Formats: sequence, C-alpha cells, structure tokens
Amino acid sequence: MPGIDESLPFHPLRIALLTVSDTRTTETDTSGDLLASFVAEAGHEIAERQIVRDEIAVLTEVLKVWVARRDIDVVISTGGTGLTGRDLTPEAYRHVIDKEIPGFGELFRMLSYETVGTSAMQSRVMAGVSGETYLFALPGSRGAVRDGWTKILRFQLDSRHRPCNFVDLIPRLNER
Repeated sequence: MPGIDESLPFHPLRIALLTVSDTRTTETDTSGDLLASFVAEAGHEIAERQIVRDEIAVLTEVLKVWVARRDIDVVISTGGTGLTGRDLTPEAYRHVIDKEIPGFGELFRMLSYETVGTSAMQSRVMAGVSGETYLFALPGSRGAVRDGWTKILRFQLDSRHRPCNFVDLIPRLNER
C-alpha cells in the first residue's frame, strides 16, 4: 500500500522557494508564505526564498544559479503558469531543465480537477530535473499551492514514502 513508512529515516531536503509575480511583495505573498509553512512543517530546510518578476531572463538566471548550488536539492516556484502573455514560468523552466517530469503536470491537473473542475486545464504546471536538482512550477493561488503540496510534493519529497519517491533518486540523477 502506498504511503509513509514510519520505520524509515526521514531525510530533510534543502528547498528554495521562488514566487514569480509582477505584483506580489514579501508582505502580500500569501501563497509563498503558505508553501514555506508546508515545507518547514514537513521538516525540510528553506535554503532560500525570493520573489522575481515575470521575465524569462530574470527567472532563468535565478534558476540556473540555484541549480548550480550544492546546498539546494529542490526548487519550487509559484506563479506564472497560466495562459496570459505575462505567464512565462514554463518557458523559463525549459531553458534550465535537462529532463521534464510530465507526470507531475498531468497528476496535478487531474487532482486539481476535483477542486476547480475544467478550469484545471488552464494551468501549465510542470516539473523537471536539472543536474541533481528537482524543479517544480506551481500556480500562484493558495489553493493550487495547497493541492500541489498536500496531494503530491509532501509525499514525493519524503524519503519514507513507498513504493518510491524523488528523494531516493537524488544520488543517481547525474548518472550517465
């Protein structure tokens, strides 16, 4: 049966959080605050947290810097995954990732359908791997952050989750 095996040790990850928005500030980033609380409550370390504008070059540069850092295992961004002209997070991610994880977006939209119905198709959430770093792009709403964390990421980023999880694969991500 899938789930958390409490007999196994928990391995905390170092997670960087990125809010992609033209309007949010540290005072108004409630989705980023919610995600930070989920990450901390799960026992992971917040390696860094930043807010950037919806600009491909800026977002790509932050992602490249974070992926190069040995003290960051995972990057989770919120915002910029919609369909408007300013929603550019997936495009920036594609400049950085080596391998896409298509199942993340598919699973997120399936689970999101339970909450928002057919509006789920408007989200271009995505995930991938760059070097030894996982990258996850969530929408910017609190509901989407809650769904993404509580229904997917809290399990896949927990080393005790069975039958498998993303954590166990980290040492092997750069295998050739």
